[in-house]
Amino acid sequence: MKKDFISVLITNYNKGRYLDRCISSILIQKYTKFEILIFDDCSNDQSADVLSKFEKLKNVRILRNKKKKSNYGPINQIYGILKMFRISKGNIISLLDGDDFFKNNKLKVMSDIFLSNKKLNFIQDTAFSLLERKKMKLKKKNHIFSIWPSFFPTSTIMVRRNFFLSFKKIIYSKKYPNLEIDARLVIYSYLTNNFNVLKKSYTYYQYDQSGITSKYEKFSSLWWKKRIEAYSYMKTLMKKKDIKFKVSPDFIFTKLINYLYFFKVN
Repeated sequence: MKKDFISVLITNYNKGRYLDRCISSILIQKYTKFEILIFDDCSNDQSADVLSKFEKLKNVRILRNKKKKSNYGPINQIYGILKMFRISKGNIISLLDGDDFFKNNKLKVMSDIFLSNKKLNFIQDTAFSLLERKKMKLKKKNHIFSIWPSFFPTSTIMVRRNFFLSFKKIIYSKKYPNLEIDARLVIYSYLTNNFNVLKKSYTYYQYDQSGITSKYEKFSSLWWKKRIEAYSYMKTLMKKKDIKFKVSPDFIFTKLINYLYFFKVN
């Protein structure tokens, strides 16, 4: 396995109107040492027609799921990524959602960064939001109210294969149904001192109202539920690594809100 070979793992569910742009952004890269794996999760839009344009290319492999793994989007996304990872060949793994796309120099820039720093295992570039027409900003970490450092969407993440292999062992793909893979990877990278963010932008982020994150409107019951799941996930990893979990005001408040929501529903 070549050190500079990149596997781009694309997850897709009904992103047909964006999918051509997504895949093409990889095919026109200045960097050529890559493969594209696409996991289509039972799409019922025009995705099949778009994918048919690319399926005969040698460096493109398409996995079509016949039945959804779960009723939860985050679990389905993780399932697809794990399926692609198992058959991927890259020493560097790049995640990409079907509605996002890359600048044509992203793979070259990221490959150079990984090759120049052998200790680097995880990196995010700064996302450019197509909705707001500007770079997304990370909020400064508040040490009193915090879960993990703020981070960019899934499509900005690139990791070394061995790092993902170690992450895969504690991904808990069937637990925490509201917690996306980007949050899990960030928590894991943060706890293992591997969290790194580039200030420059090489990823275009398309907010889709029908996407996974659209269900988790800020301060909604699902938003609070995802937060407590994030805490549970983090506590589990910290226990494995013998790191003491510090109870913060944010944790107490998040737990209280979830209790009140549960009490209200039941």
